[in-house]
Amino acid sequence: MDLGLKDRVYVVTGATRGLGNAAARELVADGAKVVLTGRDEKRTADAAAELGPNAVGVAVDNADADAPTRLIAAAREAFGGFDGILVSVGGPPAGFLADNTDDQWQAAFESVFLGAVRLARAAAAELDEGGVIGFVLSASVHEPIGGLTISNGLRPGLAGFAKSLADELGPRGIRVVGLLPARIDTDRVKELDGMSADPEATRAAHEARIPLRRYGAPEEFGRAAAFFLSPAASYLTGIMLPVDGGSRHGF
Repeated sequence: MDLGLKDRVYVVTGATRGLGNAAARELVADGAKVVLTGRDEKRTADAAAELGPNAVGVAVDNADADAPTRLIAAAREAFGGFDGILVSVGGPPAGFLADNTDDQWQAAFESVFLGAVRLARAAAAELDEGGVIGFVLSASVHEPIGGLTISNGLRPGLAGFAKSLADELGPRGIRVVGLLPARIDTDRVKELDGMSADPEATRAAHEARIPLRRYGAPEEFGRAAAFFLSPAASYLTGIMLPVDGGSRHGF
């Protein structure tokens, strides 16, 4: 199946590692051109170099007010176009209600929520018909995850924003989609498992609750993201796709 990604130009934030990087890799592998971001300049440059000439890196934080303008300009300068964006950001600090400070909540809101809103708003103003705005969210959109109180508070709201945006931009032929990863085998999930007294037992317990009985591989998430962002998914908008091995209990 030809996804129609050849020479299309995407911005992928938070793409030096983890889920953002997995998505960027699959997009480039299918012929797209990618501007990827990260907060660390060297890591960002190295991640882009690993993907070859169809990727460039821009060191920027999603929370920076000028990030949207810089990234869209970089896409047009490097590759002569802009067809879509995938907004991904590292997970906010773990913890329960009593563990997280006001500063942690504020920093997470700026990066996870307001930064995503700014990026989507700028993309909406620049995209033509056939463009797409994607969000990497979390399974917590449907069911809170223990010990991730900040994420549980912010991700569902961002999903609601994405749904509203899909309704607003649909008449212009611009799609808005969300991806809801659960236990994907990234450094972030390893870190969360490692916070328990017995990380191996914790992982085994999670795997036992997943119908496929295993964590997802990053490239499995990346392939789902590449399809969702591609012209092959041209009639999909306003939906949230669980990438979770069947973990979600509802339909």
